[in-house]
Formats: sequence, structure tokens, C-alpha cells
Amino acid sequence: MKSVRIAVWIVVLVMAGVLGWATLNVTKTKEAMSDGPFGVPFTLTAQNGHPITEQAFRGKPSALFFGFTHCPEVCPTTLFELDGWLKQVDPKGDKLQAYFVSVDPERDTPEVMNQYVSNVSKRITGISGAPDKVAEVIKGYRVYAKKVPVDENNPNGDYTMDHTASVFLLDSQGRFAGTIAYGENPDTAVKKLENLVSKG
Repeated sequence: MKSVRIAVWIVVLVMAGVLGWATLNVTKTKEAMSDGPFGVPFTLTAQNGHPITEQAFRGKPSALFFGFTHCPEVCPTTLFELDGWLKQVDPKGDKLQAYFVSVDPERDTPEVMNQYVSNVSKRITGISGAPDKVAEVIKGYRVYAKKVPVDENNPNGDYTMDHTASVFLLDSQGRFAGTIAYGENPDTAVKKLENLVSKG
């Protein structure tokens, strides 16, 4: 009986050791992920026609929103609200930057992005590019985006886009720092941006 108890305790101790080791490794992996910049390297085109890379998301905290110019409600609402939050949190515009990345580059050329974004905000920069390059960015930033035909019987006709509706927040080193959900309480959204600026 005594030997059975000893064997049970040995198994318990071994299992505890294995679980502890696994937990430590998972924790280290998460820490390593949070230490690095969020997303992937890229070269796309800003609304002014100039090349833009992931390095634009360094030096200052950034707010990123992925959407498209033919979006009927979510995108214009989010851009309008984001512009207001930026003016409230960073009136001078020297502490926080924001970007609108197209998930529909086939229609959203840099020229189209420039006209669309400029009508809503002078503080947000539109980004587009070659469809394959944009697809890499969408995947790399863990954004959901899917083309949906307006008429199911005509899959090659007009379409809309289902997409992630949250605003991604990055710190000044490009690391993931949270999100602002679509329809989030404005006071909460402003507080999140204030915290982002204060952390740098």
C-alpha cells in the first residue's frame, strides 16, 4: 500500500513538473509575440501616391482601420468618429497617427482613397496597393475580409465586403495595444486613445 502511494505521488510530481514547464513555455512565447511589432512587413501605396511601409507605424502610436470606400455605414461612421477622437485626444496632431487600409484594392485605388478619406479627415491616411500585396497585409494583421456578391445569382457582378470592424491600436514601436470596437462608447474609445498616447 505504501509503495502504491509513493508511486502515485511520483506521478503527481512528474505531471506538475510537465505542466509547469508547458505553462512557462507558453508564457514566454506570448511575451515574445507581444515584444515584437504586430503584423507583417509590407510596401503599399498611400493616398498621395507615395510608397508606404510598416515603418509608418513606428515612432508614434497608431490607430489602424481596415475597410473600403463602397462601405455603406460601418466605414464612414468609424472614420468620422475616429477623426473626432483624434482631435479630442491629440488636438495638435503630433502624438497620434491614424490609417485607413483598404480591403478592396480592386476598386480603391490611391486616387479613390485620397478623395474618400480627404472628405472625412485630414488626420487619417488612406492606404491601398496591388491586390496580392493587400491580401498579404490583411492576413498578416489578422483581419477578416471577404468579398460578398450583392446578387447571389450573379457572383461576378457587383459586390460588397465583409470585414473586421474594429480599430487596431499600436504603440510607438508597432506593437499591438488593443482595439476599439465598432459602436464602442465614445468616452471609452477616447480613454483608450489617451492611454495609448500616455504609454507611447
